[in-house]
Amino acid sequence: MDPNIDNGRVVSTTEEIGSLIRLVRNEQGMNQMVVAGIFGSGNRFISDAENGKKTIQAQKLLDLLGMVGLEVVIRRKRTDA
Repeated sequence: MDPNIDNGRVVSTTEEIGSLIRLVRNEQGMNQMVVAGIFGSGNRFISDAENGKKTIQAQKLLDLLGMVGLEVVIRRKRTDA
């Protein structure tokens, strides 16, 4: 996975989202325990998010993305001609 995400990234799995969360967290020099403390959750939730748990709570995942400085953009899926 290309570490440059500043121009956006199309993701299609929870594993890809988790990898991006981990990438940004590491860039910020924080471990999972620090993020959990700031976020107000247990370390387990952060670990589950970074490992792409498929049954993770959507709103909490969106909140975590925002906390680490990521955002979700929804658009119509592009099709190749």
